[in-house]
Amino acid sequence: MCRFLAYRGDSIYLEDLVCRPKHSLVRQSLRAEQSVLVTNGDGFGVGWYGDRDTPGLYRQVTPAWSDENLKALAAHVRSHLFFAHVRAATGGGISLANCHPFTAASFLFMHNGQVGGFGEVHRELEAQLPDTLWHQRRGGTDSELIFLLIVQQLVNGYGPVEATCAVLSDIWGRMKSAGVEAPLRFSAALADGDDVFAFRWASDQQPPTLYHHRAAYGQMVASEPLEGDPQGWDLLEPGQALCLHADGRSSAHALTIR
Repeated sequence: MCRFLAYRGDSIYLEDLVCRPKHSLVRQSLRAEQSVLVTNGDGFGVGWYGDRDTPGLYRQVTPAWSDENLKALAAHVRSHLFFAHVRAATGGGISLANCHPFTAASFLFMHNGQVGGFGEVHRELEAQLPDTLWHQRRGGTDSELIFLLIVQQLVNGYGPVEATCAVLSDIWGRMKSAGVEAPLRFSAALADGDDVFAFRWASDQQPPTLYHHRAAYGQMVASEPLEGDPQGWDLLEPGQALCLHADGRSSAHALTIR
């Protein structure tokens, strides 16, 4: 299982959350506390929004704790909305194309979880992509494919929560038709350049952890509390989506997945 964080608020340096906290994401890459896999050393990535409509992106296949370029970049890049992810590969192999976050147009996405029996359904799922999105698929992970399927729904006019529910419902339905017994687990974050949408759901009611925290300068969601102390960090309920709005509000939404 991977670890990630997403931030929305005042413009801050990436290092303030990615590197500096006692239980920062870089620290979690070496020693996670609430993950099946303690070490998340199969690559990392950060994505951020600045003056352009599309997000910036830096990814590597090396462990986050050993990358000096990440530390230098995080110390100099400021953003009001950014993602960071450290990976423990469960499928798709270790490659740059398989590192999160993923981007398409103005969207950013990252995921922690799994599509059980992915090999049984991935060809059917890929067939759902139009040519424009199929050609954007660079890696072999279930996460990237889920993202592109969500983007397709967004382009078709769905809102982020509705789009995600539609995609997860389709995937789960195909898994059941294929006789897959392994679960579909989905802890993820999606950004459109303005708002951040966080999701926590699993077909077996055991989704990966995802916490929400509000500070004076902004809001964040993270796989684990960044200070190592859960006080002030609220665990999202299974089946919940949470939107971090550009105006500082947050709103919760139920995920309807059939």
